[in-house]
Amino acid sequence: MEKPITLKLQILDLVKQYSEVTWPEKKFVAGKTPVPVSGRVFDFDDVSSLADATLDFWLTTGRFAAQFEQDFAKLLKAKYAILCNSGSSANLLAVSCLTSQKLGKQQLKEGDEIITLAAGFPTTVNPIIQNRLVPVFVDIDIPSYNIKVDLIEKAIGARTRAIMIAHTLGNPFDVDKVLAIAKKNNLWLIEDNCDALGSTYKDRLTGTFGDLSTVSFYPAHHITMGEGGCVVTNQPKLKILVESFRDWGRSCWCNPGKDNTCGKRFEWELGTLPCGYDHKYTYDHVGYNLKLTDLQAAVGVAQLKKLPNFIKIRKENWQYLRKGLENLQEYFILPEPTPKSDPSWFGFAITVRPDAPFTRNQLIQYLDSRKIGTRLLFGGNLTRQPAYQGLKYRVTGNLTNTDFIANQTFWIGVYPGLGHKHLNYVLEIINKICLKPSFALRK
Repeated sequence: MEKPITLKLQILDLVKQYSEVTWPEKKFVAGKTPVPVSGRVFDFDDVSSLADATLDFWLTTGRFAAQFEQDFAKLLKAKYAILCNSGSSANLLAVSCLTSQKLGKQQLKEGDEIITLAAGFPTTVNPIIQNRLVPVFVDIDIPSYNIKVDLIEKAIGARTRAIMIAHTLGNPFDVDKVLAIAKKNNLWLIEDNCDALGSTYKDRLTGTFGDLSTVSFYPAHHITMGEGGCVVTNQPKLKILVESFRDWGRSCWCNPGKDNTCGKRFEWELGTLPCGYDHKYTYDHVGYNLKLTDLQAAVGVAQLKKLPNFIKIRKENWQYLRKGLENLQEYFILPEPTPKSDPSWFGFAITVRPDAPFTRNQLIQYLDSRKIGTRLLFGGNLTRQPAYQGLKYRVTGNLTNTDFIANQTFWIGVYPGLGHKHLNYVLEIINKICLKPSFALRK
């Protein structure tokens, strides 16, 4: 019988052959081939890495997760990257860890406030509510679609303890001003970097400015594990807390399959437990199980090698659309990058002007009928969503622009699965409805 390593190599070679046959490059046919806003972009390396992990049959967090955490932290020039099962879970962990009693006077307590946006994705806000904290909503600027920085200080109240905001569609918020406000007022800063992996502000990667930052590896994002997320921090105390909340809330810090890392597993005396109670079954926090599998991490290890090229294509596609829509600004407000930033764009935002000869909904329905995918700017105004009726929150000023984008804004794709043939078709269809709206809308 052949040695296992030889058999594994033969299997992985067959996986490569299978991948090349099963997922060949598809020809684009305008009007017939869908143009999605996002999607997974992968090759045989990703499938082979997944098969490699499968053959290990180590189904929880393992060697690939450890490798990804190390490589990802190195990429961001951060000390710690802590994997979990989704970007939404990463946001939950980032907020939850700040409620730990181990933070002393820095601990967030029930009723404390976190400044955020109503114009965003719900799971940036949900962890605030789930931890019995209070979101304080601030309006956005257009065309950056990021927080109105000048309103942040006005939003600070006696119980405000943190700021948690995303870099909208990959466009960095004004980091200098937000950091200065956070420092001046002794506020925690959580960067939701889920849509902005590879974006830079003053030549420094986003996701490295806050006390904590979060990343998503869902198929729509810059790289994918299928499902998966990550919390990034430079602070050892926060790393330990994030891992505790991720791993059932336990006190023990042993990796899966490991015992007695502390060297005194049966010697601890914690809480009112009996002296020597097994440290593996001692809990510091009311936590969760939000780990990911090594199978997911294996895909991430392969995807991470592709990230530089993915970022390059996203930037090029965004610029291609920006140039192609330049002559239609009487109908649209086009997006603008934040000064001092170089975004790794998640999507291309388009805001339909109120006096355009068509509505936002008419336009996206027309695009949909031509197999061009669109998305709204996430939840629009979250305070108007059914889930948030009757919940406790505070609004500073008004949410005029947030309401405006809820009615007028959508976005189209720039992800690496799209090339010039796709984008030229998108531009052709948008031009058609702009130049002859009555004719186009009848079709």
